[in-house]
Amino acid sequence: MDLQVNNHSIYLILLITLVSSFVLVFLAKKIAKHVNAIDEPNYRKVHKIPIPRLGGLAIFGSFLIGYILYGEITTQMISILIGSFIIIMLGFIDDINSIPARYKFLVQTIAASIVVIYGQTYFNEISLLGLNFNFPTYINMGISILFIVAIINAINLIDGIDGLAAGMCSINFLTISIIALISSQLNGLDVILSVIMLGATLGFLVHNFPPASIFMGDSGSMFLGFMLSVISLLGFKMATITSLIVPLLILSIPILDTILAIFRRMLKGENIGTPDKEHIHHQLLKRFSAKKTILIIYVVNILFATVTILYCLGDAKQAIFIYIILMLFFIFLVLKTDVLFEHRKKKKVDHEK
Repeated sequence: MDLQVNNHSIYLILLITLVSSFVLVFLAKKIAKHVNAIDEPNYRKVHKIPIPRLGGLAIFGSFLIGYILYGEITTQMISILIGSFIIIMLGFIDDINSIPARYKFLVQTIAASIVVIYGQTYFNEISLLGLNFNFPTYINMGISILFIVAIINAINLIDGIDGLAAGMCSINFLTISIIALISSQLNGLDVILSVIMLGATLGFLVHNFPPASIFMGDSGSMFLGFMLSVISLLGFKMATITSLIVPLLILSIPILDTILAIFRRMLKGENIGTPDKEHIHHQLLKRFSAKKTILIIYVVNILFATVTILYCLGDAKQAIFIYIILMLFFIFLVLKTDVLFEHRKKKKVDHEK
């Protein structure tokens, strides 16, 4: 069956964006080496050798190719292009010379505001678990801007080991596409962007799956977070996604990891922007190899995606049952590891007789 989106074959879009991303990675590596955008190993890093970190340029380049071939010129799309260019340039500069967090937050807010205000892409009304919240437009816009900035930083935070952010985002783009398919809404901007981004991310993942030969860098993680949040907003606006619970379910892992990171740093009396090595993936790395760690997180992410799809199908009981199991597992993980609290290890002291 040849699935069509905007009169274009989904399989062809996937193939072209995947291949273009795969090929553009080789160019991204050369650019990274030329501008010295190299990720050097240190105590917080998992890798042991210097690795180029401008893979986000390949993902962005593939996205542009996909849009040029299959997209349409609309005010919404122009706002997304402007916002994404700002984000990719911010990440590009940050990958070469680190930018203070407050300035990154400011630029992210500007990019998000362009999509929300100029592109008129925001939550028209907020519905959550059957409750409808009718706020004034300016409040909906403000919440939407915060949503975009929060997801940008959530994806940036989980990009800690080879293949993690790219794999999770691929699953999330695929989930949105499946929701559109089962709801027979294959003509929206959210769907075509999801398919384009799925191909672009998978093409990069070929190089990024452990052992990675390139990292996406802040340029890639922030761009993926930006596109995930914007596509979620588009889906909400075009009724592919009918409740705020859907994007929250799809993005459960990065959102939960970010919330825990904020509380963890507050409990330690640290600035919430202080980097550490206590994220979920770091905790799993203490027990498993890098490949096993990301595969475990992939499986959990797929389960969250399944909950989301079941919820959209109207099978709320099964969705809630699986979600409760996942949350219990997540709470167990938090309590057994140092994700939130630092467990004191008992040291055995040998007494000389």
